[in-house]
Amino acid sequence: MIVTFEQDYLKELYEDGQAKDKKHRFQPQIVKKYTRVVDLMMELPNVMDLMRYVGLHYEHLHGDKEGLSSVRVNDQYRIEFREILQDDKLIAEMVSLTELSNHYK
Repeated sequence: MIVTFEQDYLKELYEDGQAKDKKHRFQPQIVKKYTRVVDLMMELPNVMDLMRYVGLHYEHLHGDKEGLSSVRVNDQYRIEFREILQDDKLIAEMVSLTELSNHYK
């Protein structure tokens, strides 16, 4: 699937291993796992294939994050993304990463 980055820091984390701004500093093991999950997402043909990986806990979010989906990076962090349908297909082939969040804060 095609993965795009809505936030600059997400792209910097993926490409450079660190973000330029101090607000988005993460421990090296978090960045490494984030990169592996994004790589996996890029290798898969569509988001429905994320269900095969139980450890990712692929889910649609509710409440104030309605319209977003997420996969886990570890027990504490998750990648939130927006699924984009192309040509009225039911299976999204393109996602836009919106945030790497600590969902316990």
